[in-house]
Amino acid sequence: MMALRRPALRGAITAALIAAGGSLAHAAERHGLSAFGDLKYGPDFKHFDYVNPNAPKAGRLSTIGTAARTTFDSLNGFILKGDAAQGLGYLFDSLMVRAQDEPDAVYGLVAQSADVADDGRSVTFKLRNEARFSDGSLLTAEDVAFSFKLIKEKGHPGLALPLRDVKNAEALDHYTVRFSFEGDQTRDLPLLVATLPIFSKAYYSEHDFSQTTLDPPLGSGPYGVGEVRQGRSVSYRRRDDYWAKDLPVNVGRYNFDELRYEYFRDRSVGFEAFKAGEYDLREEFTSKVWATEYVFPAVKDKRVLLEKLSDGNPSGAQGFFMNMRKKKFSDPRVRLAIGLTFDFEWTNKNLFFGLYKRTHSFFENSEMKAAGEPGSAELALLDPYRDKLDPAIFKVPYTPPETDGRGNDRRMRREASRLLKSAGWSVKNGKRLNGNGEALSIEFLIIDKTSERILNHYVSNLSKLGIEANIRLVDPAQYQRRLKSFDFDMLSARFVLNVTPGVELRNYWSSSAAEVDGSANLSGIKSPVIDALIEKIVTAKSRLELVTATRSIDRVLRNGHYWVPHWYKASHTVAYWNKFSKPAIKPLYSRGIIETWWYDETKAATLKQSQ
Repeated sequence: MMALRRPALRGAITAALIAAGGSLAHAAERHGLSAFGDLKYGPDFKHFDYVNPNAPKAGRLSTIGTAARTTFDSLNGFILKGDAAQGLGYLFDSLMVRAQDEPDAVYGLVAQSADVADDGRSVTFKLRNEARFSDGSLLTAEDVAFSFKLIKEKGHPGLALPLRDVKNAEALDHYTVRFSFEGDQTRDLPLLVATLPIFSKAYYSEHDFSQTTLDPPLGSGPYGVGEVRQGRSVSYRRRDDYWAKDLPVNVGRYNFDELRYEYFRDRSVGFEAFKAGEYDLREEFTSKVWATEYVFPAVKDKRVLLEKLSDGNPSGAQGFFMNMRKKKFSDPRVRLAIGLTFDFEWTNKNLFFGLYKRTHSFFENSEMKAAGEPGSAELALLDPYRDKLDPAIFKVPYTPPETDGRGNDRRMRREASRLLKSAGWSVKNGKRLNGNGEALSIEFLIIDKTSERILNHYVSNLSKLGIEANIRLVDPAQYQRRLKSFDFDMLSARFVLNVTPGVELRNYWSSSAAEVDGSANLSGIKSPVIDALIEKIVTAKSRLELVTATRSIDRVLRNGHYWVPHWYKASHTVAYWNKFSKPAIKPLYSRGIIETWWYDETKAATLKQSQ
């Protein structure tokens, strides 16, 4: 499954977007910022509750990271060009860092304090004078201001697009920087700029930020680049001289001496490598493998441990996304018909061993999911656009109907055929044709053969409707190029949505993002109503207002049939060799593995003796 969370940006884009959201309490020189005012940790806190402050610093953790990344050709993870290595976010600090046990709170890292103006039009950060880049040079307000401008002008759309209303960043003195905002939708922006990566102005004055590179960049974070084998592996070494290692936000975190990401072009090969002990930890994304193949000797004798880690985040929007930039997908009746043809119940029973639930909402597994008929608060947001909306939006939100689970539900096929015919696509000589004699065809773009077992049955059902459906397996480089330029009919993806959504939604669903290469608006949604509701989310003054707005936009999105919703589970399934320990408390909104686990030398020695 291709996840929209770009792994190389995990320490930057994800932190920035997840932190965004909420209505800030405007108080001078706070040690942290939060969405709706309150902070769990006071100004004198010693460490986060979900870490072990005495965790030893030792050993190596090797993993394969996310399933969608099978190669890399660049150590620049902040631009659209190239396939960036995973883990690059650990090289760079930000002004503040997110607490993973609060929905959207951030606390001082490079910045010791933040002061949001009473009118919300600016935020001023005071920097710690001990902040340093890894070469020993000072990290100053000029570097912060320079980094913002660099990202806004040349950065990956996932970073740059949410900065639309950040007008300027100005270094007031060596250790004070002020960000100025424009427009009325400034609620998210202090949190957003607080979590942007910080680059060295001196370094990038001599190196072209817009180009891919395999030269290790100059950072200021807890790790530096270690061994790099292009397309095969990349490692990061913990810095003993890391300037911020003893700050409260870092105590008990980043305990591994080395982080290593291994790359395999084939999932089966990668799994066999894990069984052979070639790397330490694997998150399993394939239900069949999890249900049937973790039965090898090392699992049976507990040398390899299997675990389900709870996930407090919304489960997100995973599905087959249709590219409406192509005329054949422009009619919602066509999109609905394509969706009705996917038999989730059969797929879950026969391919997934019943491990999943059907996704209905873009905010699945959260209070932001729409349910029932809209109440008065939602109607207040939707009524002004009633003449532009399908009347069904004002009833119970669209939910994919259940099939009989036998894999050939004729009710669904009859309804899909009716919808296609009403949209001008009739069957002639076994083919679904429009009035111009053009055949309705769908190419599913995939990156690995594992997806074929899911798609084969779906393709067969589409073919019964006269649709020419096929599967196109491409290499990782071609896949990324086609994804970024929207050169596809349909593909599988997952939006990793935030506990407190905000300006990042413009990147997912706004009209302005629809034609921006590399944006997350895969379907090419262009709707003034959705644009307006995004801004209602961005400007919500309380969580109640936020939930009302998200439920409203969820109704409109689900009614648009822009995707064929997949499945979800509110947990991470991980397997790892038994040489690690972890804190008693898991962070609610994170796996916590890389940041809070540690290498246990006693367990590692026992494991070695048993092999």
